[in-house]
Amino acid sequence: MAERYDCTECADSLYGQKYILREDKPFCIKCFEDLFSSNCEVCEKPISCTSKDLSYKERHWHCECFLCIKCERSLVDRPFATKDDAPMCIECYSNEYSAKCHACLKTIMPGTKKMEHRGNSWHENCFTCNRCQQPIGTRSFIPKEADHYCLPCYEKQFAKQCVHCKKPITTGGVNYRDQPWHKECFVCIGCRQQLAGQRFTSRDDFAYCLNCFCNLFAKKCAHCTTSISGLGGSKYISFEQRQWHNDCFNCKKCCVSLVGRGFLTSKEDILCPDCVKEL
Repeated sequence: MAERYDCTECADSLYGQKYILREDKPFCIKCFEDLFSSNCEVCEKPISCTSKDLSYKERHWHCECFLCIKCERSLVDRPFATKDDAPMCIECYSNEYSAKCHACLKTIMPGTKKMEHRGNSWHENCFTCNRCQQPIGTRSFIPKEADHYCLPCYEKQFAKQCVHCKKPITTGGVNYRDQPWHKECFVCIGCRQQLAGQRFTSRDDFAYCLNCFCNLFAKKCAHCTTSISGLGGSKYISFEQRQWHNDCFNCKKCCVSLVGRGFLTSKEDILCPDCVKEL
């Protein structure tokens, strides 16, 4: 007697019948569809074994139901996009939701490379230098008003030249005596320290940091022998070819400040009137 070969679910004989194996278990067509077939996302009917099951993100469609929600064209074997989980052909999706090129005003199709700057979008070949008209691509550029320039064109057309090195200044820079400088070129003539953002002074048209200027040109305090810069409104006392910091102009004997007061000298010393009386 022949061995039985029955449906795993309903136990009906499968001899002479179509059946499907699932994990090595045989099922009749009806049981297989009842147990395992997916329902179509559109018509909600089961997708039979004899129909093609189109799936996307765990959702399923009959071939005849897989249509663009806008134009109702078939999406079978065509690229598509989704909006709120609804499938759309690329043309409809682009017309509804894709960015428009700021230059040619045409739609930038999904999947194509685009350039973005300050909230606007361009086709890659439409984002060009306003001077040479070449695509900027991934190169550095400088915006000016509503236009964009590649660095070589910007330097030729707009950039000022550093008075020191004669090269274009593309960013930042320092303006001193109505002349442009690179920050790295505007340095102290003595120690070569950059002066941008620092206090400095000049002598004979040369710029100096405060330390170099004081060391080279400033008078020395007769009391502490350090430099008196006189810069930034700092005050000092001058008397008979000698100078003092305000804080150093004190009576030699009692150390009282003599700023704004009468004083007498005794050789190299300065004294208040009271201490002179005691001598």
